[in-house]
Amino acid sequence: MEKEKPLFDNYEKNVQYIHDYLGVDKSFDLIHLDVEYAERKMALFLIDGLVKDEMLHYLMRFLATLEQSHLEKEPLEHLIKRYIPYVEIDVEDDLNNASNLVLGGPTALVVEGIDKVIMIDARTYPVRGPEEPDLEKVVRGARDGFVETIVFNTALTRRKVRDRTLRMEYSSIGRRSKTDICICYIEDIVDKEKVNILKQHLDEIDTDGLPMAEKTIEEFLSGKTWNPYPTIRYTERPDTASAHLYEGHIIVIIDGSPSVMITPATFWHHLQHAEEYRQKPFIGVYLRLVRYIAIWASVFLLPLYYLLVSNEGLLPKVLHFLGPEESGTIPLIFQFLIAEIGIDILRMAAIHTPSALATALGLVSAILIGQIAVEVGLFSNEVVLYLAAAVMGTFATPSYEFSLANRISRISLLVITATFGVEGFVVGTTLYMLYLIQLKTFYIGYMWPFIPFDLQAFINVIIRKPVPNDHLRPSFLKPNDPDRKNELDR
Repeated sequence: MEKEKPLFDNYEKNVQYIHDYLGVDKSFDLIHLDVEYAERKMALFLIDGLVKDEMLHYLMRFLATLEQSHLEKEPLEHLIKRYIPYVEIDVEDDLNNASNLVLGGPTALVVEGIDKVIMIDARTYPVRGPEEPDLEKVVRGARDGFVETIVFNTALTRRKVRDRTLRMEYSSIGRRSKTDICICYIEDIVDKEKVNILKQHLDEIDTDGLPMAEKTIEEFLSGKTWNPYPTIRYTERPDTASAHLYEGHIIVIIDGSPSVMITPATFWHHLQHAEEYRQKPFIGVYLRLVRYIAIWASVFLLPLYYLLVSNEGLLPKVLHFLGPEESGTIPLIFQFLIAEIGIDILRMAAIHTPSALATALGLVSAILIGQIAVEVGLFSNEVVLYLAAAVMGTFATPSYEFSLANRISRISLLVITATFGVEGFVVGTTLYMLYLIQLKTFYIGYMWPFIPFDLQAFINVIIRKPVPNDHLRPSFLKPNDPDRKNELDR
């Protein structure tokens, strides 16, 4: 950590130190403004583009009306409580901290004869509107989404959660980036031990910056660096984040990212979607079960199909139509692998393709892969069919990170099945399940409530219960208030 640097007794030394520390002369957007009000020298340090110009001009006009007598007694108290008409004002007695805060947007005011730096948080950031997230759309429901500015995101959360015990704790990570983060939780509900564990892990992060915001933090928190499965859930929807806060989860908001982190998050949290709760309970149950079938099919459909068609004795006569009529010019396993790689190439191409050309890309991919590849004998029709079904299951997965992990698992299981046959499929599936079982999310079993088993919670995972009947919070979170009902209603 950077050493503290107390203020000098000399005004000019304080100003020169901040000037040199920030390298004002080396960056055009760093502004050092020398002024004089009430016969006292003052210096303003700010970042051009991150300060509300109209507010700063208003403050300067107000300070220009000061007279020497106004600041004769307790000048610091008079300035911050009477003569600087702004809400967000603080003081710093450390020159390094004050300088670093300037880089985040606040304005530093150094006043002759005052042994502290006045910080005026009149910052503003370029920001887009809170639009509906592309990855979490719903047919009926809110259309707002988180943006890249932390203050906007905390405001969107406050709008949904008007609980007096909602806590927003500010911190920063990165020796050089000084990235703002916010730990958000409802104090009356959350397990305080989990909050302390998260704070401890965040404090232990030692890096110079967070170039990829929440993804960088996740790699520090997850522990197992090469684990493909996400142990933290992301959402860009304020209503989804608020629902998890009411359950007892902790939300981490990072400046510069439209996604907030939900901790802890088990395997089943990544399979939930807001659409299930935007429809009637019966429809929500149906949507959830269909989604579960699609997700499990995205992992096991291709390996199981390959196992059945490559071992004729395993395939009943009534299901012989499942096998390929024409095997193609290359072995079946290589057809699947080539098609899998091709799908990933198309996915990456779609990301990099301008929206105006997206339709053309879809037509080209459909003609080249779907039709011509079959006609020339590169793929069989069955390969295209079952791969399309598996890919649809991948796209039906609410969590993008989880769908990518499932794709890796599908390819691995397919290769093991092709190499070792029935034994490979059984052993591969067993190892896959054991791997998920041994994972932890903040010292909690990743597969909870399946393992360790909790019948009532497992029913809630499978069946989307009506909200009036779903008054118990998840027990694995150990909430201080486990029942949503009021004491008078029990």
